[in-house]
Amino acid sequence: MTRFIFHVDLDAFFVAVEQLHNPSLRGKPVIVGGQPGSRGVVSAASYEAREYGVRSAMPLIQAQRLCPQAVFLPVHYSRYAQASKQFMMLLETLSARLEPLGLDEAFLDVSSVVTGTGEAAALAQALKRRVSDELGLCCSVGVATCKTVAKVASDFDKPDGLTVVPPGEEASFLAPLEIRKLPGAGRKTAECLGDLGVHTIGQLASLREGVVRNKLGRYGDLLLQHARGIDTSEVEPRGEPRSVSRETTFQIDSRDITTLYSVLRAMSEEVAQDLRTHRKRAGTVTLKLRYQDFQTVTRQTTLKKHSADANEFFLAARDLLQRLLSVDERLVRLIGIRTSRLCGPEHQLGMFSSDAARLQNLERVITEIHDRYGPDSIRPLSDRKRSRDSSPRKT
Repeated sequence: MTRFIFHVDLDAFFVAVEQLHNPSLRGKPVIVGGQPGSRGVVSAASYEAREYGVRSAMPLIQAQRLCPQAVFLPVHYSRYAQASKQFMMLLETLSARLEPLGLDEAFLDVSSVVTGTGEAAALAQALKRRVSDELGLCCSVGVATCKTVAKVASDFDKPDGLTVVPPGEEASFLAPLEIRKLPGAGRKTAECLGDLGVHTIGQLASLREGVVRNKLGRYGDLLLQHARGIDTSEVEPRGEPRSVSRETTFQIDSRDITTLYSVLRAMSEEVAQDLRTHRKRAGTVTLKLRYQDFQTVTRQTTLKKHSADANEFFLAARDLLQRLLSVDERLVRLIGIRTSRLCGPEHQLGMFSSDAARLQNLERVITEIHDRYGPDSIRPLSDRKRSRDSSPRKT
């Protein structure tokens, strides 16, 4: 039976949710992440801001230089989590085989409800209308026989796009696209393949397996299969989370400590929010770094007690980062944080413990303040001291 996979991606999700709450923001360059001049990073940017070169994970200071006329907004995680929940519930009405990739995108296997390409296209168009009519949001959809091609297709005609790749046309659809359009082929991978004269997905697909493996190792075999439009991986329905993670790849490799810390703190906030949404706490924090030469290393630490506190995650990951940077001078291409060894709060906190109640109340209040005023509204005293100590002093 021919598979039909959707990749559904909400366009500029954080910004779109903010525009729902404040329609006057529509059509303007909008940057979500915090106030300009703060130590944070861009969480999302409207398409109007992207025209000035603003991108996710970019330091807010740099975003302000590129687009000083933008409207800067704090991150409201509770708004996005609620909108995401409604989005996923809508998708589940089409098929039980749903694989969320984050708050704003998911794979959907509709093979059991459509019998051909025409029906799949019609269902995708109906889905787009429902997302618009019921949620007030805009999405792009890619339709293909496998996950890799569906994901590329959803990005082909953004925003508000619908791209259908009929069975048998996967390789020809991918062939003319630049190599960076292939999931997993970042800037460094593109540079390595460029040494072989490969600049498009089709040029990669035409190479012999041994050539790619010699250049990229075993990962090259997988990339080569995907370039040929072959991906047999299944859409995996979500279950009880066993870990919660975030990672981001920098546009330019970096060792700038301020940038690394800012990204790490923002990801810690997102991970903590996800854990609280699932009523989970984590006992282990893992830091992931990928260097400029593609070597990937991970280091982990065990917390004294299970937690859903963003600052605890950040401090644990920051210590691991400092140790790695102290012994290795390579630039960092990717940074990530993962929390694992999860348990429910009832397993860790005594139900009648006053300390436990105070801790839960504190976390709830901090989350509400962050949602309303942004992630920089409450920071550890050590951070404020460090910021003050680094400020210029009069002599």
